[in-house]
Amino acid sequence: MKYALTEPQVDLLRKIAAASSAMPIPSTRTQTSWALEQRNLIKRTWRGSGHVAVVTADGRYYLKHGKHPRQVQAEKERLTGDAAHAARAPADGAELISRLQATSGKITVPDPGAQTRGRWRAAYYDALHHGHIPAGHKLRWNGRQRGDCVFTLIDEEAEKAAQPPPVPSIDVPETLDRPHRLVRATRKALGRSQGAVDTRGKPEVIPLYLSRPLADRALRIMHALFTEAESRGYTVEPQTDLQRGEAVHTVAIAIRGRAFPLVLTERTAKVPHEPTPHELRQQERNPWTRLPKHDAEFNGRLVLGAPTGSWYQHSYSYSDGARWTLESRLGHLLQDIERLAAEAEHREQEKELREAEQRRHWYAAVARAREQQIEQHRATVLSGQIRAWRQAAEIRAFCQAARASDAPFAADEADWLEWAEAYAEQLDPLQDSLRTPPDPPAGREVLRELAKVDAYAYPWPFDTDGRWTLPGDRPTDPRT
Repeated sequence: MKYALTEPQVDLLRKIAAASSAMPIPSTRTQTSWALEQRNLIKRTWRGSGHVAVVTADGRYYLKHGKHPRQVQAEKERLTGDAAHAARAPADGAELISRLQATSGKITVPDPGAQTRGRWRAAYYDALHHGHIPAGHKLRWNGRQRGDCVFTLIDEEAEKAAQPPPVPSIDVPETLDRPHRLVRATRKALGRSQGAVDTRGKPEVIPLYLSRPLADRALRIMHALFTEAESRGYTVEPQTDLQRGEAVHTVAIAIRGRAFPLVLTERTAKVPHEPTPHELRQQERNPWTRLPKHDAEFNGRLVLGAPTGSWYQHSYSYSDGARWTLESRLGHLLQDIERLAAEAEHREQEKELREAEQRRHWYAAVARAREQQIEQHRATVLSGQIRAWRQAAEIRAFCQAARASDAPFAADEADWLEWAEAYAEQLDPLQDSLRTPPDPPAGREVLRELAKVDAYAYPWPFDTDGRWTLPGDRPTDPRT
């Protein structure tokens, strides 16, 4: 826990300490009082409709010494073994480099005391100024004044190889001899008007919103960006989307079927509103009329990126800054669009793989359910044949026992026994050659209960005769 307090926390702690009794905590200071209670500087209790608080011994110590007592105790414990830790520090720069090479090039000394930090500092500067650092390497030290000391021996070639390649810049021409077709259409749409340029609601042109003096620069920027995008195999096309029942016109760079809209605007700044004579006369006639306090005025900084309200609103956008111009960031803008396209394609591929895997599992579950259905059907038929065979054998045994009995022979007994033996012949499945019974129909409801899946999630793989019709979606045939 961080024991340092902010100014509002210190102010509330002083007020609680100065109170003669438990001080009620205002509702606006509840979060601040909770932070003080977590540090054991005050003690809160609920009274009536709110919290009241009193200062603790730790709180009075903090107000007197400016530090939390636990922080002071931790500092004492840290400095207790400072001399012992300093004795284990490297004696010189050569030993420091040797230790770094033995520990994969990195050593961390957890928050050392002053003496220990000084010994490590001396070893660092000895290595730095007396040629102990190996050729092609550099020694880095973080935590010179406070916190952990981290020493790192860096291979410059490996570090350079790990750096990402520089972003290719896009050159913006000083003049437009053969402008891009959309730049040409936009220039024609501007005409000779000298007011603010606003083409955001016009189709087949570049959406612009800026002051007239920056129009030429904006068109040169868009020409350079569109030309570079098309040279990389992408397409630049105007788009018209329907948003909330209204047509929204944009220009987009399309990469592998994914469109990324763009709009170029000029930033504005708030300036005090100066009433016009018409507004002054209007206010004299209607004193309740309120005039705006500020106006939005163009400040000369261009912004190029996704339009407000689009899916990619915060994904890619660059503007003129204090240390760079928009022209120098065009390469980064196009790189961001390429990255977004690659990420979208990767997500789509992962989605297709997931859907294919779900489809495969679904058809495999249906195939297993079909095998289970056939097994159950055959088991039922077999059980019925065994019951019939046993019943036929029992009927024959019954008839044989009846003929062998000494009971008086009835007139129609022979007819009854002949019928019974004929019935046994009909029941006995062994009287005819045995064959595999035909498979039952592959009904959706039956297989849904066996497979425990949604029977309508994918096209049904069985025809009316129960044959599998999608061999590409099934590993084996349940009948083979």
